[in-house]
Amino acid sequence: MNLCMNVLRKLLLSFIFTILYTAQGEAQQCVIIKTDGGQKVKAPLGLPDLEVPKDNLMTPEKVALGKRLYFDTRLSLDDTVSCASCHDLRLGGGDGRPVSTGIKGQKGGRSAPPTINAAYFNVQFWDGRAPSLEGQAKGPIVNPIEMGMPSHEVAVEKLRDIEEYQKAFKEVFGGIFPFGLLTEDITIDNVAMAIASYERTLLSGNSPFDRYMYGGEKGALNPMAKMGLVVFSGKGGCALCHPIGPDSALFTDNNFHNLGVGMDRPDPDLGRYNVTKQEKDKGAFKTPGLRNIALTAPYMHDGSEPNLEAVVEFYDKGGRPNPYLSHAIRPLDLTSTEKTALVEFLKSLTSSDIPEF
Repeated sequence: MNLCMNVLRKLLLSFIFTILYTAQGEAQQCVIIKTDGGQKVKAPLGLPDLEVPKDNLMTPEKVALGKRLYFDTRLSLDDTVSCASCHDLRLGGGDGRPVSTGIKGQKGGRSAPPTINAAYFNVQFWDGRAPSLEGQAKGPIVNPIEMGMPSHEVAVEKLRDIEEYQKAFKEVFGGIFPFGLLTEDITIDNVAMAIASYERTLLSGNSPFDRYMYGGEKGALNPMAKMGLVVFSGKGGCALCHPIGPDSALFTDNNFHNLGVGMDRPDPDLGRYNVTKQEKDKGAFKTPGLRNIALTAPYMHDGSEPNLEAVVEFYDKGGRPNPYLSHAIRPLDLTSTEKTALVEFLKSLTSSDIPEF
């Protein structure tokens, strides 16, 4: 019995070490921390360690499979669009367009939210209609404008015909039920779990702001960025919805707000209201995080603001008046110097680890 226990213990320790070593080599230096019955992803400076759902624990093989799927255009109907088409990691996880382009050159109605650090959001999409990364991963595949698959079943059948995926899914998800019945390896749930596992490795901190705020490097911010931090936290009121904590900063309150964006149009996008059907949610959209914001222009859910200077001007004027405007939005009366400083601070949120993606 003792011999069996020792062998089992060695196998377990070997498995944990493999996760740590392989994840570092293949998943943007991702380190998995084993917790009591679960896992966390070790976060870079400025971010909290990320809890991994217990029903989708990460392994090096699952992350590698998710990465392959993320960049594979074969998940789209005509083999032209992948997750990375609209979520380019070199651009902070967005696509640099006002609204995204799907199969056959079709244009969507909203800007692509960045996938980098998306794992920290309570819900996904601008309107919060998906409860998790796993739920989000399924949506674009069957969206007729985005990847255009007629159904999840068609997408799964396409993957089943690809030999490399037959082997990879069996390695990650294969198993045997009681009485010798084989599990189904390639399912839409497993596709989503693999992609979500990969996306949980896309954590980006260690920006000049982080080194200044959390790393004790007082020279990491230039004087104008330091002034911008003061404006951000004080007169600008930015930190009300994009909070900065004592040990880390997600720069989002994980809530929904109406800024008035697009509300002057004849048929405005009502955002969160389309999910909840509550009057108060009309025109409200999820508060985005601000990390790597300098890389993700244009801005707002509809890509209507071309640069950071335009965004600051928008907020300085108090958004766009409408009956559902958030109480946090008001004219700021910033000076030109304060506006410049605020933009400089926002630029300091660009992480040094982006090139690694």
